[in-house]
Amino acid sequence: MTLISALLAISLAMTLLWAWQLKSRRADWVDVAWAAGIGVLAIYFAVVGDGSVEKRILVVLVTGTWSFRLARHLAVRLAGHDEEDGRYLAMREHFGSRTNVFFFVFFLGQALVAWLFALPAWVVANDPSSALSIWVVLGVMVWLISLAGESVADRQLAAFRKDPANKGKVCQVGLWRYSRHPNYFFEWLHWFSYPLIALGAPNQWITWLGPILMLLFLYRLTGIPYTEKQSLKSRGDAYREYQRTTSAFIPWPKKPGNT
Repeated sequence: MTLISALLAISLAMTLLWAWQLKSRRADWVDVAWAAGIGVLAIYFAVVGDGSVEKRILVVLVTGTWSFRLARHLAVRLAGHDEEDGRYLAMREHFGSRTNVFFFVFFLGQALVAWLFALPAWVVANDPSSALSIWVVLGVMVWLISLAGESVADRQLAAFRKDPANKGKVCQVGLWRYSRHPNYFFEWLHWFSYPLIALGAPNQWITWLGPILMLLFLYRLTGIPYTEKQSLKSRGDAYREYQRTTSAFIPWPKKPGNT
């Protein structure tokens, strides 16, 4: 019943957001709602869960910090633009008169995806074990590393873009020198916290949905493909050279011929 009520609640929230975008024409805020929604669901699972207090606190810390940091980062970026994100403008152009129907289905799909990504938190929140084993410690370490890495990558990119002298250039500073998408890599790494923290818990296999689904989304759906397409369009040959010399995902030394 807890899982059903959570799915209904996030679906209702996304439906209300869809109704708001009919007038505002800012469907891109669904990204913020998706990120924040995972954190809200995790807190809900922690409150109503039957697991140990220690595991429910970890759920709030691990999922909450990741979720609300990402939601804040996206909100700040969107608030700085008067126009809808290019991905959603392209969707409007593609679907034309069917746009509102498409977005309704899309928003409900985002609700389902947020619910799926919150399931690892549900598993941890219902883990009866209070033991802080070596696996739990490792899970917390993975969470800290991923949170720090993603924050650093976002700040390095923001600082690069803020400098007018870098307009039209490819960011290759800091972590971006070793990966074309270090923020995505650390976002994916975060999801390995749950299988470690919940090792031995009932339904522990569900926690593997996080890293598997996130890798699918980042590599095949909404992450790398769209970002690379936009970068090639705006930066051309400079970005092609960046693609040739720099790892797409996992931070790795550059190939010969780098600048």
